[in-house]
Amino acid sequence: VQLVESGGGLVEAGGSLRLSCAASGRIFSSYVMAWFRQAPGKEREIVAAISGSGGSTYYRVSVKGRFTISRDNAKNTVYLQMNSLKPEDTAVYYCAADSTGPTIQARAYAYDYWGQGTQVTVSS
Repeated sequence: VQLVESGGGLVEAGGSLRLSCAASGRIFSSYVMAWFRQAPGKEREIVAAISGSGGSTYYRVSVKGRFTISRDNAKNTVYLQMNSLKPEDTAVYYCAADSTGPTIQARAYAYDYWGQGTQVTVSS
């Protein structure tokens, strides 16, 4: 499975960005997909995750109400819509896939495929 992220960039505080992650593989719909982020000097942390069907989602507390994860299984793509961005959201954002599913896992070690990351920078 290959994951390719896009959509990162520089935005002012309060602005929005939409990240996309395109995945290869014929059984994409069976994978739990997640977005993680890692800021300089900090550990990688989960931002949001979505079940294979899209029926279940998980968000870290600090992004609830601002970020929305979604997926289009017909396009093998998962999205992260980020609104009301804050400087503390600045990080490299990674797309990840858990092929063992179906339960959503919050720990990075549960995910066996990773994208290369895309930089999100929010200026104050």
